[in-house]
Amino acid sequence: MTGATGSERLPGRLRRMLERLASSREELQAEELQQDAAAAGCTPIATCGDREIVTVTGTLRTVTLRPRAGVPALEAELFDGSAALDVVWLGRRAIAGIEPGRKLIASGRISMNRGRPVLFNPRYELRPVGQE
Repeated sequence: MTGATGSERLPGRLRRMLERLASSREELQAEELQQDAAAAGCTPIATCGDREIVTVTGTLRTVTLRPRAGVPALEAELFDGSAALDVVWLGRRAIAGIEPGRKLIASGRISMNRGRPVLFNPRYELRPVGQE
């Protein structure tokens, strides 16, 4: 019985250990993004308020084409380690360089859409690929 109990514990221990490793990696990446935002002099997304003019930076997690009111709209989720916001370019189907994993700096006025911060048609600057 002792052997069965020990082997039953092992998968649980391994699972917990892997979960800790995975979460700590995500936490480290989030911390790096927050440090990058601070070094660039940008506002953390988590502190952005409605109707506030901000400059934020982070990594694009997703990029999708999602029409709004019959108008094409390129929508991306920008994550800076503290929170995420949606960046929406109305009237655009694609923009060169706007792709998942790309880092950028975006400036504009925050608006809240269904409780989520959004930047419509921001001024933006793509960060060089591979810049850490």
